[in-house]
Amino acid sequence: MISAATSFNLLGQDLLLTPQKAIYWQQQKALIIADVHLGKVGHFRKAGIAVPRDMEQSDLAVLSDLIYEYQPEKLIFLGDLFHSDLNNDWDWFVLWRSQFPTLNIILIKGNHDIIADKHYQNLNVELHDELLIGPFLMMHHPLATEAQTPEGYVFCGHIHPGVNLSGRARQSITLPCFAFGDRQAVLPSFGKFTGRVAIRSRQTDRIFAVLKDKVIAID
Repeated sequence: MISAATSFNLLGQDLLLTPQKAIYWQQQKALIIADVHLGKVGHFRKAGIAVPRDMEQSDLAVLSDLIYEYQPEKLIFLGDLFHSDLNNDWDWFVLWRSQFPTLNIILIKGNHDIIADKHYQNLNVELHDELLIGPFLMMHHPLATEAQTPEGYVFCGHIHPGVNLSGRARQSITLPCFAFGDRQAVLPSFGKFTGRVAIRSRQTDRIFAVLKDKVIAID
């Protein structure tokens, strides 16, 4: 085992929330992640900003570990898989994909996914704007208004959610989190080279903070 995942039952479905900021959906044998932002390192380095070269490989190595751990049949990216246009970091993704040729990979296209569809299709990656699987609707953006009536309970990313925890000595820290509301779940960003924004939650929301080696429920 690479980590201790936290079990969470939602709408009769068994989910495992992992410290690697992924969800494993047991009934569908599906691994779900959001906002990897591959290529962001290359994008910044091209602009002359010093960023460690191995950060992209690190994210892909963690993803490989999760696949070996859970043996999923589907891998669902909830948008922003690649940060910008093609750059040298794309070659790392091509190499990584070759290690899992039979894995069904699905990309829900996000606002950063601007690479031409043919490049993903050449790697046998399914592309969707949104996708209903069982009771869950896979999207990139969260619901914009209370008036929206989605087909299913939404799984999404985009906002890189975090939860702010404060200590008695006025110290505070913002941790990535899984946020489950009445109609949608927002996943933390998977990529290491991404920030996080503390979100406002309702009392009825279920918030799970992501620590280094475990996921904990925030009461």
